[in-house]
Amino acid sequence: PEAIAKHKVLVVDCWAEWCGPCRMVAPVISALAKQYAGRVVFGKIDADKNPQTMRTYGISAIPSMLFFKDGQYLGKKVGALPQPMLAEVVDSVLQG
Repeated sequence: PEAIAKHKVLVVDCWAEWCGPCRMVAPVISALAKQYAGRVVFGKIDADKNPQTMRTYGISAIPSMLFFKDGQYLGKKVGALPQPMLAEVVDSVLQG
């Protein structure tokens, strides 16, 4: 919640150590973090260590990306999506 309030645009990667697709999407998230540096903050949350957060946002599959703008939850994307698809979502959040 602190990070949500602190950053204008925040993308949270919900992942777990044992999750193969989560490891596959990690370099995509890193690349997006560089691409959107200064405009979007990317964070990670371990699904296994934060079950309440997973319930709060209705996450039943990982990896899942949560999108926040101006402290408001905008939605999520589930799965190891390719960089262009995630960039499209980030762009729409920035423009919205």
